[in-house]
Amino acid sequence: MRKILSLVLCLMMIISCIPAMAEEAAAVKTGLSFTTDLTSSKNGQSQANISITAVTVDDNGVITQCVIDVIQGKVAFDATGVITTDMATEYQSKQELGDGYNMRGASSINAEWNEQANAFAAYCVGKTVEQLQAAELNEKNQVVDIAASCTLTVDEFLPSVVDAVAKAEYRGAKAGDVLKLAQTSVMSSSKSATAEADGQTQVDCHVGMFTLNGDVITSAYIDAVQAKVKFNNKGELTADLTAPVLTKNELKDGYNMRGASPIGKEWFEQTAAFCAFITGKTLNEAIAIAANPAETDVIASCTIKIDAFLKLIVKAGL
Repeated sequence: MRKILSLVLCLMMIISCIPAMAEEAAAVKTGLSFTTDLTSSKNGQSQANISITAVTVDDNGVITQCVIDVIQGKVAFDATGVITTDMATEYQSKQELGDGYNMRGASSINAEWNEQANAFAAYCVGKTVEQLQAAELNEKNQVVDIAASCTLTVDEFLPSVVDAVAKAEYRGAKAGDVLKLAQTSVMSSSKSATAEADGQTQVDCHVGMFTLNGDVITSAYIDAVQAKVKFNNKGELTADLTAPVLTKNELKDGYNMRGASPIGKEWFEQTAAFCAFITGKTLNEAIAIAANPAETDVIASCTIKIDAFLKLIVKAGL
């Protein structure tokens, strides 16, 4: 009788474990598209159009989450080559601007840019890249299925979504984690032109892609770009606006930080180490790194300034 009772108890314990095992969330990939276009620049004003898109993708290539955003980093300079934009300017993205972007009045469906971008992102969820590329388009190159909520052309968003999926990797995120995309952009490194040397506008944009389970960071990926445009002391552009603008992670050793690093590490390596360090921590624990500059686990593998990184984490928690 005791043996039978013991056997029954064992079976009950095994059965009780089955739902827990079945409910374990599957791993998903995270991917970031981060591109910069300078071709809207003109004499008297540079303009960096920075497109960022983050996705989570399952094992079957199906997009499970999608976030789309754009930053327009404009820097003005006068006919003598003096920069007139406030050097303390911090650029808000179109998502952050919301109605402040002022597209609604010109929209045939009375929808702001962020609303239309969100509608396209929602349309992507549950689909593969192949399904998105096969979407029916109307004569205006708009996706027919969402024409009532997004009149921006498919070219506005689809290339960055495709790029993000192509770059997706397993970084620790699981199904059910919340995808966050954050940015911080400044132009304080810009300089005016002189009689001896060209001036240069420089929009420094940092982007963070995070996944959260509650307030715990389950994956992190950070990248940055320096969008530079040269001009002379007559306010005329001297830059090649069609030259590719690579991010620091894309440049890798081409960013040339290794020689100046006290630990012999390039920017992309130090950033990856920082992302690995904050993964598994709560948002508050990650942000608190700033209050403990002697954090040995970080110092050993990341000696670059992390102020912009911490701002991204703060934004991810909003």
